[in-house]
Amino acid sequence: MSIKTFELISTTENGVELISYAALPEDASDEKPAAGILVAPEWWGVVDHPKSVVERLAEAGYAAVAMDVYGEGKLTTDAAMANMWMEQVLADQDMLMSRCRLILNDFSDQLSVDGDNLGAIGYCFGGKVVLDMAREGMPLKAVATFHGNPGAKQPADKNFAAKVLVAHGRDDSMVSMDAIEGLKSELDAADVDYTIDVYDNAKHGFTNPQADERAAKNEVDLGYNEAAAKQSWENMLEFMKANLA
Repeated sequence: MSIKTFELISTTENGVELISYAALPEDASDEKPAAGILVAPEWWGVVDHPKSVVERLAEAGYAAVAMDVYGEGKLTTDAAMANMWMEQVLADQDMLMSRCRLILNDFSDQLSVDGDNLGAIGYCFGGKVVLDMAREGMPLKAVATFHGNPGAKQPADKNFAAKVLVAHGRDDSMVSMDAIEGLKSELDAADVDYTIDVYDNAKHGFTNPQADERAAKNEVDLGYNEAAAKQSWENMLEFMKANLA
């Protein structure tokens, strides 16, 4: 399917430009809007990996946007810089969520996006971002995380309306199986419908083809696993198809 891509620029109330990257199926229109999926990138920012994710989603028939939560389109391949930027936005999680809500609103206002049919996907740090969006009661029907951080801004409650799919690597040294068990308990307590898939021989970052290169450069425990990346992507597409009409 042919697609079109564009920058979606949202301006915060204090004048910061959030430069997100959007992709649409060529045939999406105001007469035939596409279901929308928001993508929260890993801590590197809107680099090639999340851009390719939104393009693949558009090829699968969805409108998609990689959210620039850092602002000004900042991106890096340096783990220390990425960690600093991540810590900065995590220090003000209300601001982080208001940025996500702003991008969600601007994205769903596009005529070719079906604002009543929204999902979200998060990678690593972005996994926390999209789970928190659902915890905040944003209008998402389905949330999927890949090697996501499950740490909560506040625990899920009755406002959490999304169904959840978690893709986790068994060898992830950054997000422990205990953390995943904690997420299960949280979601059970809020009566959330979820599925957790655990992939063998998969480390943190297993969906990102650049993971090994980033690991070597930064001495962090990341690794790409092609089989897990492929299977988790197919499972996510099935999950979105089931939940986004």
